Amino acid sequence: MTSVPTPIPSRTQYVLEEIKRRILTGRLTPGQPLVETELAAQFGVSKTPVREALKTLAGTGLVVMSQYKGVTVRMVDADMAREVYDVRLLLEPEALRRAVRRGASLDAAREALTRADQATDTAERSLANREFHRALYLPCGNPLLGRMLDEVRDQAALVSAVAWAASPSWEREAGEHREILRLALAGDSDGAARALHGHIASFVHRAFPETAQEAPEGYRSEKGQE
Repeated sequence: MTSVPTPIPSRTQYVLEEIKRRILTGRLTPGQPLVETELAAQFGVSKTPVREALKTLAGTGLVVMSQYKGVTVRMVDADMAREVYDVRLLLEPEALRRAVRRGASLDAAREALTRADQATDTAERSLANREFHRALYLPCGNPLLGRMLDEVRDQAALVSAVAWAASPSWEREAGEHREILRLALAGDSDGAARALHGHIASFVHRAFPETAQEAPEGYRSEKGQE
């Protein structure tokens, strides 16, 4: 049998993934300038793939392009965190509820949780955590809903990276992940959705306490059901 060669990622894709990895693991910090010539030299490429990668990252909200300041890693503050997590709170628990009700497989979530528990560094654990959440909402049966949540994944990961650097909370979140998955596997769609909502809300409240008073009414009232 003839083996199919593994596709080689384009230069732009390689640069994109590497810059994203550095941002989400804290090697590139919020507000740090991203200079095309410097990045091109680091990656051994021309400025063109770097420029294209930065444009894509600007579209996902990880970097900011300014006519005067150039390109910088996006700053994380309470307003940014609240905006991103409001979207997650509105959509992610409902997506999980639907996934459980339709009897979707959650094997990918179970595998991601195992990888997170076995992770040996921050980057590996962060990636596994992102995969865990995506595996919960993606099988919801509504591809558009999944894509909408995919669009805020990178920004949510940036918020998490900043919060974890200030106050690591891996163990608490791992326990919450296990409870969410337990309820989902038991077929308790509403219980799993409430647990996921509480998990997301409590994280952003711990990381940015000022959001607790500024959050919309629905944000606080549903959290109070936990």
